[in-house]
Amino acid sequence: MGRTVLVTGVSRYLGGRMAVLLASDPAVSNVIGVDVVPPDLAIPGTEFVRADIRNPVIAKVMGEAGVDTVVHMGVIATSKQAGGRSTMKEINVIGTMQLLAACQRTPSVRSLIVKSTAAVYGSGPKDPAKFSEDMEPRHAPSSGWAKDSVEVETYVRGFARRRPDVTVTNLRFANFIGPHVQTALTAYFSLPVVPTVFGFDPRLQFVHEDDGLEAIRTAVLAPRQGTFNVAGDGVLMLSQALRRARRPTIAVPGPMFSAVGRALSPRGLADFSAEAVRYLTFGRALDTRAMRRTLGFEPSWTSEGAFMSFMNRDELAPEADVA
Repeated sequence: MGRTVLVTGVSRYLGGRMAVLLASDPAVSNVIGVDVVPPDLAIPGTEFVRADIRNPVIAKVMGEAGVDTVVHMGVIATSKQAGGRSTMKEINVIGTMQLLAACQRTPSVRSLIVKSTAAVYGSGPKDPAKFSEDMEPRHAPSSGWAKDSVEVETYVRGFARRRPDVTVTNLRFANFIGPHVQTALTAYFSLPVVPTVFGFDPRLQFVHEDDGLEAIRTAVLAPRQGTFNVAGDGVLMLSQALRRARRPTIAVPGPMFSAVGRALSPRGLADFSAEAVRYLTFGRALDTRAMRRTLGFEPSWTSEGAFMSFMNRDELAPEADVA
């Protein structure tokens, strides 16, 4: 018998693609996709269950199906997706707590893979050249998705201590980018005029959407205990990315950046929160040696190649997803 995998967040682009990828793998027997709303299109090979991971009923779903692997992709990146900051935090943090409680009560669970983010390292002037997984943030996130992700990781570590028989893989992704995924950062690069913080040229790192999903699949099929940075090789300076994007830019003093950015993004898809502004001021880069040595994953796309894949896209996904 192959794996029985539960994937959260399947009604969004990345979660849906992950479910399809796993369902087509001969090592996986069953894929159960969970979300609060049904996907726009049917997900081949996946049994969809309409459920809210904030509700303890998720434990019943897992127990009845005999789930042995859980892929948690149900964390929301922007408050616009959730309908407000309070709802976003409840989905991200309370939802994760309930999911972990369900994993705790389900004896069949043997592996948990969490899609986290490199935003947990924060961004600031005292950052190292590259963050490795054992480094503490020099400028810890204080708001939004990044802070939620820090809390989520705290609860995941607690679960790992309570269930040492479960292999817990925490993947800290650089910003997802590619021809189809739409995120707050791809919305930023798609603005008619792109604001930058005057006097700063941050380092950016990306993971191609295909590579990100393949890293999760690798963790499902060959579970590895621990936390792993996942990113394409190399970095792009923001100025280099904008030249490749061929977008007009406007340099804005730091204190005015958020207001100007929001004015230039009338649909509100680009993120100009405090944490996003710090990232677009100072940037961030990741040490990915553990990804190769321990997780056993080698990206096919460099950061620059992933960005160019986004620039050469034909169309965007219909809605924003987690970056």
